[in-house]
Amino acid sequence: MPELTVELPESAFAALRKDPGEFASEMRIAAAVKWYELGMISQEKAAEIAGLSRAHFISALNRLQVSPLQYSSEELGEELQDAD
Repeated sequence: MPELTVELPESAFAALRKDPGEFASEMRIAAAVKWYELGMISQEKAAEIAGLSRAHFISALNRLQVSPLQYSSEELGEELQDAD
């Protein structure tokens, strides 16, 4: 797996009260959640990027207050029409 190096100020770890390893893990999750929320990647790909199972990724979505159901208003309207 490719490795990425990111330089961060020491104060970044203290801000979240995380050691560097925990901070890196949280960054992966946050990035995957945001990309999923923006519709850039699927839930399955986001879970892979986050390094989590799909079930744990859904829990992370809940923790970060992002819906696991990503529908546009048009898609939701179509779904509701099909329900009738």
